[in-house]
Amino acid sequence: MTTAVGARDFGVYVHVPFCSVRCGYCDFNTYAPGEVEGATREGYVEAALKEMALARAAMPGDARPARTVFFGGGTPTMLDSSALIALLDGIRGTWGLSADAEVTTEANPDSVTRESLHALARAGFTRVSLGMQSAVPHVLRTLDRTHNPANVERAVAAARDAGLKVSLDLIYGTPGESLDDWRTSLEAVLALEPDHVSAYALVIEPGTRMGAQLRRGEVQPTDPDVQADMYELADTLLSEAGYSWYEVSNWARERGDRCRHNLAYWRSQDWWGIGPGAHSYLGPRVLPSGPVEARRWWNVKHPRAYAARLAAGESPEAEGEPLDAEDLRLEQVMLRLRLAEGIPADAVPGRADAIARLIADGVIDGTAALRGTLRLTRRGRLLADLAVRALAF
Repeated sequence: MTTAVGARDFGVYVHVPFCSVRCGYCDFNTYAPGEVEGATREGYVEAALKEMALARAAMPGDARPARTVFFGGGTPTMLDSSALIALLDGIRGTWGLSADAEVTTEANPDSVTRESLHALARAGFTRVSLGMQSAVPHVLRTLDRTHNPANVERAVAAARDAGLKVSLDLIYGTPGESLDDWRTSLEAVLALEPDHVSAYALVIEPGTRMGAQLRRGEVQPTDPDVQADMYELADTLLSEAGYSWYEVSNWARERGDRCRHNLAYWRSQDWWGIGPGAHSYLGPRVLPSGPVEARRWWNVKHPRAYAARLAAGESPEAEGEPLDAEDLRLEQVMLRLRLAEGIPADAVPGRADAIARLIADGVIDGTAALRGTLRLTRRGRLLADLAVRALAF
C-alpha cells in the first residue's frame, strides 16, 4: 500500500567497519588493522558525511527528521568520540533529529571511557549497546573476544553516570559452553541491571575462522537442544527479574527501554544506511511528483571502494531491488511475527489450516489467535522460522 511521506518513521543507520580484531565467528563487513590498506578512519568520516549529502538530495519532498539513529559495526567506538559526534552532527544537519530521538552506539567494554561516554551523551547520544557476549573467560577466548569481563561493570557504571541507557548483548551456544556457563553469564548480566538485554544463538558461518575450525573438527557445534535450553533459561531468568521479551532475541525492563531503531526494522519503517555495505529501505510513498514504489539497496562493501566513489561524487550504491505488494506482505510476516505484538490474522489470508496446526503444536498462542492476532508462544519463539514458512509461503 502506498502511503504519504510522514506516515512511517525515518531512521539512520551508520555502519562503522573498524574493529581491533576480527572475531572468529564474525561474518559482518568489518576490518581489523592491516585489512583496510588505503582507507583511514578520517577518510571514512569524510566519506560518510558526503553520503549524507547525496542521501538528502535523493529524498525530495521528504522533510522527516530522524527519529532513531544507530551506530553499528564493527566497533563504532574505535572512532574517537569527536568523530562519532561529527557524524551525529552531520545527521542533525542533513535530516534533523526529532525531539525524542533515540541515538545508540554499539561499543566493546574496553573501547569506551567515562570521558568518551560523557562526551557522547552531551552531544545527543542516548543509549549504548555493549558487546558483553559472555562473562565466562573460556567462552570469550573461543569467541576471540579480547575484553576483560571485569570491564563490563566499569563500562556500565560509566554509561549510567553519563545518563545513557544501557543494553548488554550476549551470545549463547558457543562451542564448549555449558548450560552452567550460560547461567553464569545471565546472572552476571542481571547483577548489572541493564535497561535492555539481547541474546542471540551463535550461528557458525562457513566463511569465518570458526567455520574453518568446525570444518577441520577443531570445534564442535553446540547441540540445538542445548541451545534451546539456553534460550529458555534466559527467558526464565530475565522474566523473573522483571524483563519482558518484545522480540524473539530481545528483552527490556520497561516499554521505553526497547530499542526503537531495531523495532523500526521489524515494523518496516524507513531508514537510510550510511557507510560501507550499509543497507537502506524506503517504503512505498506518495511524493509531490507522484507515487514511488518501495525499494531496498546496499552500498559497496570495502571502505576503500566506498570512499573512492564518494570522492568522485558518485553514489556508493552497489545494488538494489524494488519491492512489490507481495514482497512487502511476506516481509511483514517474516519480521513482525518475531515481535511480541504479533501480526493480525488477516495478514495471512487463506492460511486457516496452517494456523490451526501451529496452535495445535503450541507454536501460536490460541487465545490471542481467537482475538485476531497471531503471536508466538515461548515454544514458538524457538520455532519462529517454521512458523514463518507455514504462514508466508
